[in-house]
Amino acid sequence: MTFKQKIHTHYLQLVQDRIDVFKDMIAALTEDSKNDAKGSAGDKHETALSMMHLEQEKLNRKLREVMDQKIVLDKIDAATIAETIIVGSLVEANGIYLYLSVALPKITIEGVNIIALSPQSPLGNKLMGNKVGFTFEINTTKYTIEDIL
Repeated sequence: MTFKQKIHTHYLQLVQDRIDVFKDMIAALTEDSKNDAKGSAGDKHETALSMMHLEQEKLNRKLREVMDQKIVLDKIDAATIAETIIVGSLVEANGIYLYLSVALPKITIEGVNIIALSPQSPLGNKLMGNKVGFTFEINTTKYTIEDIL
């Protein structure tokens, strides 16, 4: 397994773990609302059910966001290495490793920090379609693309 494939697998697992957590939380809320409905009555009960329903809607929105991230990651072939930067490229710029996919937390693989960023982000947008040696500036910081993996 290549370095890039390890990164991709790690991010896929991270997103899947988030999906599982949100599904568990939604299931627990659903179960709580069923149990709460059996023995309660009155305004307090209605308020509690309403709060649970709002929390469930919020969790469902977050779940959809994470599932959308998984869809993007699932479309990436981590074995592909392109000359120009595309979605799925691992880019080394100024000694920083950037994985163009979706915005996800920074991870460390084999002692190397990797930042996953969206192609729509300011930095991702500057990188897309460029090659090794391309230099650009964002917020007074100059970047040079050193490698595309």
